[in-house]
Amino acid sequence: MTIFKKNPTNGRIGILVGGGPAPGLNSAISSATLQAINAGYEVVGIQRGFATLMGGATERVLNLRVADVSRIHTDGGSIIGTSRGNPTTSERALNTTVASLRKLGIKKLVTIGGDDTAFAARSVAEAFDGELRVAHVPKTIDNDLPLPGDKPTFGYETARQIGARLVENLMEDSLTSGRWFFVVSMGRTAGHLALGIGKAAGATLTLIPEEFEGERVELSRVCDILEGAIIKRLAQGRDDGVAVIGEGIGEKLDPEGLNQIPGVQVEFDSFGHIRLAEIPLETILKREVQRRFEERNQKVTITDLTLGYELRCAPPVPFDIDYTRTLGYGATRFLLQEDVEESLRLGGVVCLGRAGHLRVLPFHAFRDPDTGRTKVRRVDIQSEGYRVARDYMLRLEESDLEDPETLAALAQASGIPEADFKARFGKAAHLQPQGSPSV
Repeated sequence: MTIFKKNPTNGRIGILVGGGPAPGLNSAISSATLQAINAGYEVVGIQRGFATLMGGATERVLNLRVADVSRIHTDGGSIIGTSRGNPTTSERALNTTVASLRKLGIKKLVTIGGDDTAFAARSVAEAFDGELRVAHVPKTIDNDLPLPGDKPTFGYETARQIGARLVENLMEDSLTSGRWFFVVSMGRTAGHLALGIGKAAGATLTLIPEEFEGERVELSRVCDILEGAIIKRLAQGRDDGVAVIGEGIGEKLDPEGLNQIPGVQVEFDSFGHIRLAEIPLETILKREVQRRFEERNQKVTITDLTLGYELRCAPPVPFDIDYTRTLGYGATRFLLQEDVEESLRLGGVVCLGRAGHLRVLPFHAFRDPDTGRTKVRRVDIQSEGYRVARDYMLRLEESDLEDPETLAALAQASGIPEADFKARFGKAAHLQPQGSPSV
């Protein structure tokens, strides 16, 4: 039986959250706290994460007790908040962060966040002269961290489930009202969430950044695919549809070109990433596609919206509760180990391996040797998982342009002569994964 210590005296463990919210944060905080208290430690939650430490605001902490955390595992959000504060932006910020942790008496730290938080956590540990050990719990609804065994990141399953239900509602609205929806889904560099939502809901089509080779993609190419899908739908006698679009496509667009669009101003966060939330990708695509139809005196109704903020603080589904309770427990257990291998001296990333066994991997296991940044797990568009989703989408295919009867129907629906239609949409129809899936 677990007996919680009433007066913990073994030391102090800190917990902070970085990056955007994700379902399961409170569950991880609860589990890590309860395990630490049971081991005789005091636990403090650092409000607003690294931003607080960088500012030296050491009074902004919460003493976490059993009563505070024992029933929060089913709640969304984070009882200690979160921020995108980056202590590596300057030597002063890093030194203040270290000084704040020393003042708080914290030599064991649980960080919960994505790749940027992991990078910051390791940097702080390195600056602590070996006196700080960090247990990093990886989280992101983007599902883009390369975890062992291709395990999902926590929060993803909840976000996908809720996102799919919302898209299903939009699909019914689309059918009922005779309109299209352009739905941009969160996912900075990888399309896992967009694809997961679109595939589960059976959206008309899903576009993800992995489909486009190279670092940059022209806005016209994206619009060609969307316009082509609408035309194909019209040729089938329907004026409805839902396109799910990964926001990472926005990061592939030329920033200078985006700045030329009225009402758009590209901004960057403290980690050097484009603030995708400030780029109305769904509106940009909607306006351009509608303009194309209007030039041909055709009426197409498109409604644009973004899915993301509705998902981040949702109550976690049982999968994510189960997952995060194990990860939180593993984080504290790792911090309490007296002897660890040299590669984990500063800390590591808490993961689940095969059959639910906990593993702690060194930070460098997730680091790209070329960039020095955390590796990103992207959608494998050669996989059967992607191909199944792709084959059930409605998009222009090369076969559509080669079949005379289909080409004639597409040309009639678009008001574009057949030869011109084939020339214009040939590239969009060719954009598909190569090779055949193994069975």
